[in-house]
Amino acid sequence: MTRVIPPAARLSSMDRRSFLRFSALTGAALGGAAALSACGKSTSAANANGSSADGSKFGTVAMQLSWLKNIEFSGEYYADNKGYYRDAGFGHVNLIAGGAASTSVEAGLDTGKIWIGTSAPQTTAPAVLGGLPAKIVGTTYQKNPFCIVSSAAKPIHSPQDMKGRKIGVQDTNQLIFQALLAANNMTPNDVHIVQAQFDPTPLANGEVDGWVSYVTNEPITLAAKGFQNTNFMFADYGLPLTAETLTVRQETIDKERDKLKAFLTAEIKGWKDAVADPAGSAHLAVDVYGKDQRLELSEQTAEATAQNGLVVSADTKANGLFTMTDQLIASNIEALAKAKISIKASQLFDLSVLRELFAEHPELK
Repeated sequence: MTRVIPPAARLSSMDRRSFLRFSALTGAALGGAAALSACGKSTSAANANGSSADGSKFGTVAMQLSWLKNIEFSGEYYADNKGYYRDAGFGHVNLIAGGAASTSVEAGLDTGKIWIGTSAPQTTAPAVLGGLPAKIVGTTYQKNPFCIVSSAAKPIHSPQDMKGRKIGVQDTNQLIFQALLAANNMTPNDVHIVQAQFDPTPLANGEVDGWVSYVTNEPITLAAKGFQNTNFMFADYGLPLTAETLTVRQETIDKERDKLKAFLTAEIKGWKDAVADPAGSAHLAVDVYGKDQRLELSEQTAEATAQNGLVVSADTKANGLFTMTDQLIASNIEALAKAKISIKASQLFDLSVLRELFAEHPELK
């Protein structure tokens, strides 16, 4: 959800990216997850000598991205483009684009059509509670991108600043917005909630004071059009949910641990390159992997730079990319509870593979 698209198309874009849509889509696809059996294979079969059909150690795997092929997956582009997946033992990693009409990552894991995917705690948790044997093994974004964007001339710097103000909230973002209010001891009566679509023109026109947005999108696109703005992030005010989480089936953790470590090694190398070179990331998104999306290079570069603030934190600098501290995991469980999703940390997260990897290869940090 990081490209400028016309209002008509933007609806499906933001809808797919909204908190409630995530939960509803997952629930619909996976309500009977326990009763479904795998109907596809995401890896190449091994031959007699232990190598795959293509001669590589681990063969081909399918990775479903949480959205269309834009800047959000620049680490995966680098891992593929620079041969990190190949060096790790994979014949090929098939990067499958997500999107408004796509099957959810959780549904893909359930059917066996994908081996790994990027998702979010608020998506995976309902699926797990519905019977899907899956775990989050790492997170690309240490913070979720939800924010309230407002005019720099009439700024809203915190939830408390929203009191008495008009806030544009899309139908499918009502749940996470109300979770933000609850997390800050507020109720819907404290603000004037304005039913909104997904084109932020009403904010630019002064019809509302604030707008539920993605920090890597609307603030940048509005500024590019001359509308100076500011924002605050939900993650900084009681909803520290992570995003672009790496999710696999439990059996992958149990039976393919070395394979998962190899994949994570390639991912870490790819994302280290992406963080170090936003311009190069934008080039891969615009000219190679997302060429059919008609992305704008300058915008994607700006979004890549903004994205780094979600990927890198003091904790990742100390512990390595994709890691989550016990405190961050606990905070995610608490945030999910505020959104009325009750789940235990041990049901949703397993960072043991990643921790083992960094212990074995500290040079990856």
